[in-house]
Amino acid sequence: MKPILIVGSYLSPYVRKVLACLEVKGMAYEVDHIVPFFGDDRFSRLSPLRRIPVMVDGDLVLSDSSAICQYLEDKQPDPALLPKDIADRARARWLEEFADTRMGDVFIWRFFNQIAIRPSVWGEKGDREMVDRTLKEEIPTVLDYLEGEAPADGFRFGSTLSVADITIAAFFRNAGWVRFQIDAGRWPKTAAWIARVLASPPLAKLAKIEDAVLRVPIAEQRNALKAMGAPVSAETYAGPAPRRGIMPV
Repeated sequence: MKPILIVGSYLSPYVRKVLACLEVKGMAYEVDHIVPFFGDDRFSRLSPLRRIPVMVDGDLVLSDSSAICQYLEDKQPDPALLPKDIADRARARWLEEFADTRMGDVFIWRFFNQIAIRPSVWGEKGDREMVDRTLKEEIPTVLDYLEGEAPADGFRFGSTLSVADITIAAFFRNAGWVRFQIDAGRWPKTAAWIARVLASPPLAKLAKIEDAVLRVPIAEQRNALKAMGAPVSAETYAGPAPRRGIMPV
């Protein structure tokens, strides 16, 4: 069978989430490594919002990380990414949603975007005032909430990694690249939980690939991935220059 195609950047937390789920399930996949905003006209047809990741599996195209992960769970239920208990399953979906929305807004758009994406993709100066306010006010409220959800040991729903663990931890990888670390004195359970998730085999494997291209110029990242043996697709939906999507951020 043809591998599942994931269109998107290895450096995106939303792509990381999907790739980690594929790794957990041992499903064959290829990655069309596209830096956010660099998709061409064909990419716009795959992803109407011009957002990543996009999954192509035969005739099926999906362009939302949660929808993709649910599809993977339905397609190959074992090993499971959601707990068996119905209440726990609902809770896992909520934590996934909290991460994708609230953490995405705080850690990516208000923080990582201002420090890394705006300068490297658009050649713009980031909003330092927004970064400072996010560090002082927004990130602590997120961590206060996570401290109440963090398990004393293992993962959120026991000894098995879930999509909730993966999704939450994925955002801290990007934050770490711009020198943010969880204060283990103030949020000890969260710091230990995220460290366990990021050290798990699926995310540790992806981290090696991410680190290899993190500071490689955008135009050279695809070749760098191929050189290290990453599962890069032969064809690409990338365009030569960044283009903004229809969403305000």
